[in-house]
Amino acid sequence: MQYPLFVYLPGLDGTGQLLRSQTAGLELGFDVRCLAIPRQDLATWDVLSNHVLDLIHAELEKSSHRPVYLCGESFGGCLAMKVATQAPQLFKRIILVNPASAFQLRPWLMWSSQLTYFVPECFYDVGALGLLPFLASLPRIPRNVRYELLKTMRSVPPATVNWRLSLLKEFSIAENQLRHLTQSVLLIAGGGDRLLPSVNEAKRLVSILPKSKMLVLPNSGHACLLEKDVNLYKIMYDNNFLENTCQVSNWRDMMPNPGIKHLLDQSFPLNQQN
Repeated sequence: MQYPLFVYLPGLDGTGQLLRSQTAGLELGFDVRCLAIPRQDLATWDVLSNHVLDLIHAELEKSSHRPVYLCGESFGGCLAMKVATQAPQLFKRIILVNPASAFQLRPWLMWSSQLTYFVPECFYDVGALGLLPFLASLPRIPRNVRYELLKTMRSVPPATVNWRLSLLKEFSIAENQLRHLTQSVLLIAGGGDRLLPSVNEAKRLVSILPKSKMLVLPNSGHACLLEKDVNLYKIMYDNNFLENTCQVSNWRDMMPNPGIKHLLDQSFPLNQQN
C-alpha cells in the first residue's frame, strides 16, 4: 500500500525534531517528511518556499500520483501559506497549527524582537528558559519533552533567531492569494496560547480561506503538538480530514507501517545557501 505524503514545516527552531512525539500516530496513514533548516541558514521566505517545493517535487518523482498533505506549525505555518499559494495544485489538504502570521498582532513581541539584536549571546540560554511558559503549556508536556524543547531552543544561534523573527515581522500574504486555495484547510489553535493570539488568527484565516475549518484546543499552548494528550492523526480522523487511502478503521488498534523509517531518517534537509 502506498501512503500519502505528509510534509511538516517546523517552527522557529527549524529542526523539526520536536515532531517526534507525533510520528507514531502519523505513520498510521502517512509517509512522513519533515523539513530541516540548517541552524545557520538565513534564507528569505522566497528562497525557503522554493526549496520546499523543490524537495516535494523530488519526492513526487518517485510516485507522482500520491496526495500530499502540507502541515505547518507556528513559523512553519507562515511558510506553508507561502508554499501553498505558490503551488496550490500540489496539495490535497493543508493543516495550519498556531500559525505565526499572528505575530504582528502582538505589539510587545514586535518591540521585544528588536531588542534581541542588543542582547549578548551569553544571555540567550537564560532567555530561552524564561520564554518556555509562554511557548508551551508546561504541565501538559512530559518532563523529557520539556527538556528537548529547551535544548532545541538553545541550539539555534542568536543571529538565526533574530533573522527568523525579522521574517515574521515582515510576513504578509495577500487575502486574494489565500482565497485561491480551494482545498480543505484545517486550522488548529491553542486556546491557552500565551505567545500569540492564535484563536483570533485562526478565526481571521477561516473567514478568508474558502474551504476551511477551525479547531480550538481549549487548554493547549503554542507548542500544542508536544502535549501528551494531543494526537494530530486522531484530530484529523475525528474531523473527517483524512482520505480513505490514509484513514484506518480503528486508529487505536493500529501499529505504524513497519516499512516506514523513523522521521529523522526520512527528513529532508534544506541545503544551506552559499
